[in-house]
Amino acid sequence: MTDLTQKSCVPCNGDVPPLKGEALLPLMDQLEEAWEALNEHHLQRSYRFVNFAQALAFVNQVGELAEKEGHHPDILLGYGRVQLVLFTHAVNGLTESDFILAAKLDALNVQEAEGCC
Repeated sequence: MTDLTQKSCVPCNGDVPPLKGEALLPLMDQLEEAWEALNEHHLQRSYRFVNFAQALAFVNQVGELAEKEGHHPDILLGYGRVQLVLFTHAVNGLTESDFILAAKLDALNVQEAEGCC
């Protein structure tokens, strides 16, 4: 299997079915354990930071990566915390692009606060 970080997200116009069941397992195995696949519909991960400025700096990194990949997560930003939700809106579920972006997010050098998550 090709390393997900070596792939690029591809635009989806709804012409592929969402990934479900067993198809999710090899992709989940390539992500950090902090990611959850909820209801076979979306990926979710939370991050903790010391303060708002660090959380915002991370969100800006996420935004730059998302723009480069053309695949955009839902982002919840709060004081010292960030939650990312990934799914492909065109299929109302998960595609390989969601896992590619998650793997690339895992590759960012993120300095989370001690005792996170």
